Amino acid sequence: MERPDPAGDVLAQGMEALRALLGEGWAVREEPGQESEGLGTLFSLAPVGDGIIAQLLVEDWPALTPREVEKVLGPKAHLLRHLRHHTNLMVVAPWLSAKTQQLLTMNGIGYLDLTGNVGLRISRPAVFIHTVGAVRSPHPTSQTNKGRATLAGPKAGRLVRLLTDVRPPYRAGEIAEAASLSLPYVSRLLDTLEEQLLIQRNGRVIEDVDWPGLLRARAAETSLLRPDAYFGMVATNGIESVLTSLSALPAEEWDGLAVTGSIAARQVSPLTAGGQLMVYVANRLAIDEDLEDALGLLPAQEYADVILLRPSDDVVFERLRQVGGRQEVSLSQLALDCLSGPGRLPAEGEAVIKEMLLQEKTWRVSNISDLRQRPLP
Repeated sequence: MERPDPAGDVLAQGMEALRALLGEGWAVREEPGQESEGLGTLFSLAPVGDGIIAQLLVEDWPALTPREVEKVLGPKAHLLRHLRHHTNLMVVAPWLSAKTQQLLTMNGIGYLDLTGNVGLRISRPAVFIHTVGAVRSPHPTSQTNKGRATLAGPKAGRLVRLLTDVRPPYRAGEIAEAASLSLPYVSRLLDTLEEQLLIQRNGRVIEDVDWPGLLRARAAETSLLRPDAYFGMVATNGIESVLTSLSALPAEEWDGLAVTGSIAARQVSPLTAGGQLMVYVANRLAIDEDLEDALGLLPAQEYADVILLRPSDDVVFERLRQVGGRQEVSLSQLALDCLSGPGRLPAEGEAVIKEMLLQEKTWRVSNISDLRQRPLP
């Protein structure tokens, strides 16, 4: 699907994209003068030469949150099915998050965004379209997001880790203090998370966190392999030799090193064999010949089997796990790293989340005061 210009008329571009998807055998026409009680713009859709016509009531949104789907569009769709059961509701937007797409589908609402995410099901005439576009917004700093805290950046990563690792209830002030963040910033980001239906509040108290959805949403706003923040290496004696060297390091030399990525994910939920070894190296440590010699590594521009990562925030070293005599990142950090990584890493991240759901009582602490004290499995 050709990607339209997001700066133009969203409705017009969206309907042109729909025509392109359906092809020349279909006619998509706006019904002039059919505003339909302010619910949207009415279009007819029909195979050329066939008398069967479907009606699409299309709403264009500059930005649409899951909360708006639940509170506004869901009830509209329900009302429309009662009043005009042959008319199908559809949303067109510059970009729609995975959570928003899921809720639209659950409410029987079709959708199309200008990056290529499309979901439309009509029973008569029979239409079924499902395509996948951008996972993250191509314009995260657009006008619609000004003044709204997002899940991008290291501060958001710190808050996401805390909300994931600690079971509610808790308040914004407790979160701000524990995560060393300002209360105004935490309050703004919590407002965003509530709009995305990733947390539920009763007054000022957070009572529930959709932590799998939160990890996925954070991963969509970041990247494991940030430019100029990783170094490719070749293990001269193989990855297993590097793992053995890591396990043999004295505890004081381990401080500031932590394994993540495929190798760590395989210890939690084996999905595939192989994969690069990824190791966080704290910013205060030098990636130099001493470290390379200790681990048996050589710098490599291509075909690296070991990746040394510089963290954007020291939160990656919180709640480390001991696995096979070496330090590995926490389960929540591991899931985030995999979900935001390239290749097969996102699938491995989903496998880690599946295992985390099964073992939630063993890794998620009961209150913020226990966050640093509780021993890890």
